[in-house]
Amino acid sequence: MTRPLVEVCLDSAEGVAAAAQAGAERVELCANLIEGGTTPSAGALGRARETSGIGIMAMIRPRAGDFVYDAGDLDVMARDIDVVGEGGADGVVFGFLRPDGEIDEEKTARFVERARPMEVTFHRAFDMSRDLSSSLEVLADLGVSRVLTSGGRATALEGMDILSDLVAQAGDRIVVMPGGGIEEGDVQRIATQTGCQEIHFTAFCHDESPMTYRNAKIYMGVERVPGEYERQSTDPGRIAAFLKALES
Repeated sequence: MTRPLVEVCLDSAEGVAAAAQAGAERVELCANLIEGGTTPSAGALGRARETSGIGIMAMIRPRAGDFVYDAGDLDVMARDIDVVGEGGADGVVFGFLRPDGEIDEEKTARFVERARPMEVTFHRAFDMSRDLSSSLEVLADLGVSRVLTSGGRATALEGMDILSDLVAQAGDRIVVMPGGGIEEGDVQRIATQTGCQEIHFTAFCHDESPMTYRNAKIYMGVERVPGEYERQSTDPGRIAAFLKALES
């Protein structure tokens, strides 16, 4: 069996260099992976492109939460596609759903066209769609290059039987790329059973900060990361309340 192409999901230019050195053929470059990944900065992409010759797929996701996007989100995403294309990305990664769980065909088609000639991966929004088999047919017809999926389960290992069916269904029309919680002990089994051409995983380790002075009384960010079925937005009413409090 030929080894599948390896795509590593990561969140820094240094990570891209490490993946290239280790032998990966491609990366998915994101920011905020703790929230499932959002669009990386132009600076991170630029440095990654200058320091590595491997394939770079840039995440196009303006916020955490669901994959139903309004006009403002879409404008940001369109601009980001242009920026990453100019910055040297080989492809983009996005996903659009309708509130009823179906693939949003109109938005997907529009953004596939916007991204050309870059490759397009439809990310794991696919796993949150109503019917994976019919969703795969829609994406193949729309000219999407590949779909990243765990087979609609929490991990690719759990979804392995479904992934095998999706790979067979796809044939050579669209690449089905298993991803989601894949560990070193699982990767060979998943690759062999599914017959996939490409596979996607993370490979993080945790390093200690060089900070010797540490303030244990504070933390940055939030205590709880919002889930996929809620959004964090700015409340103008609260801003007005803050301003009123300051003025009183």
